[in-house]
Amino acid sequence: MVQNETNLKVADNSGAKSVRVFRLIGGSVRKSSSIGDIVMCAVKDAIPNGTVKKGDVVKGIIVRTKKEIIRKDGANIRFDDNAIVLIKKDGTPIGTRVFGPVAREIRELGDTGLKIASLAVEVL
Repeated sequence: MVQNETNLKVADNSGAKSVRVFRLIGGSVRKSSSIGDIVMCAVKDAIPNGTVKKGDVVKGIIVRTKKEIIRKDGANIRFDDNAIVLIKKDGTPIGTRVFGPVAREIRELGDTGLKIASLAVEVL
C-alpha cells in the first residue's frame, strides 16, 4: 500500500531514479493505493541526461509493493520494494525498458498495462 509522501523506486529507464508520491488518483479522500493504481509524483533523484529531470511532476503506475496483495485463487504476492513505471499523459510508458518483475494484475489495465507487461523482464 502506497500513501502520500511515499518514496518509490523507478523501475524503468526514463531517467528518474526515485520519486515521491503527492497525490493518489481516484477520489478526494483516498488514503492508499496498490498495484495497478495511478499516482502523481515528484522526481526526487534523476540521472544527468535522462528524459525526466529532478523536480518534474509525473504520473506513474505502481508495479510492485512491499504490502502483499491477495489474488482470487488465494495466493499472496509481495515484492522486496515499492516501484513505479512513469507514464505520459496519453498513458504510454516514458521509458523503453522495465526493470525487475511486475505483478500479473498490471495486464488488466488495458493498453497501458499490456505495454508495461510486454516491456517487463518478468511477470509474476
